Amino acid sequence: MSNIHVTRAGSGTEPLENQPNKTRRGYHAGISGTRRHALTDRQSILYVDDSSMNTILITGANTGIGRACAEQLAAPGVRLILACRSRERTQPVLAELERRGAVAEFLPLDLGDLAGAAAAAKSFARANRSLDVLINNAGLAGARGLTSAGYELAFGTNHLGHFAFTLPLLPLLEAARGRIVNVSSGSHYRAPGINFEQLRTPTRTKTGLDEYGVSKLCNILFTAELRRRHPQITAVSLHPGRIASDVWRNVPAFFRPVLRWALRMESVHAGGAAVVHALQAQAPKDGGELPLYFHVQQPRPPSRAAQREELAAELWRYSMDAVSDRSEAPLASEPLRPHAATT
Repeated sequence: MSNIHVTRAGSGTEPLENQPNKTRRGYHAGISGTRRHALTDRQSILYVDDSSMNTILITGANTGIGRACAEQLAAPGVRLILACRSRERTQPVLAELERRGAVAEFLPLDLGDLAGAAAAAKSFARANRSLDVLINNAGLAGARGLTSAGYELAFGTNHLGHFAFTLPLLPLLEAARGRIVNVSSGSHYRAPGINFEQLRTPTRTKTGLDEYGVSKLCNILFTAELRRRHPQITAVSLHPGRIASDVWRNVPAFFRPVLRWALRMESVHAGGAAVVHALQAQAPKDGGELPLYFHVQQPRPPSRAAQREELAAELWRYSMDAVSDRSEAPLASEPLRPHAATT
């Protein structure tokens, strides 16, 4: 992908190649600038100063939609951080991204471990001055059980893990007036709300799809509350389409071909393109607000539950309590600020 647009809160958008070769809210065009590494392992995030680069962090980017998105974004002048569980599975992706001209690095991340997710984000925050884009993409569907932290598996992984990971990164995103892209799903329309009393119990349904819908509802509510509390950051959510990705890896193998056929699933490339679209989307020129939710690259109102401000605030409080109990160091402070339009 040759032209990368990053819309910042309160600013216009320019492709990297059109930007002057000087500092512009935390990055330059090209790769000219000083790069500092305390450790020269290209897969380690230690004391990096890449102020000349457009820095993009993607969770779950060694396969599926996340990998497709990373490959579409890879270009000279782009630094891609892949936050994943397996270094071994991520290595071939790093090599491919570097072949396309990007700087690619690995950050270990297990979203089921809340303390570990927060620690991973803090290690990145200690070593970096700013972050242009955070894409919360990783997730699972059709799985049952509890996370290691004791939360229903879909909720604990798809929402709570990302919540714990995102909080320490907020100051970096604010410094860059950056963007958060939360990958949700059209399945959120099936969730009428959140039963908070069930979030500490194992998955109740046989397929786990009802719980998956709740977790995807949480992704949009999280996005909406981020906008209210952190107006310096542009936050947006999306449904990438019905994609045949590894998110369905926990569905029984014999049933996956039937699922792909019944849902008419598209390729991971199409899903990656939808994420890139949400990254690049701009607010209307008439001064309107950037849509909260894109449904396969088209703006669409999310469900009524996803538009409930009091539910978003309650989810935020619940999530803060959950991650604070397992954090060894204070997370980013969260003062409630007046709502402001994001662009």
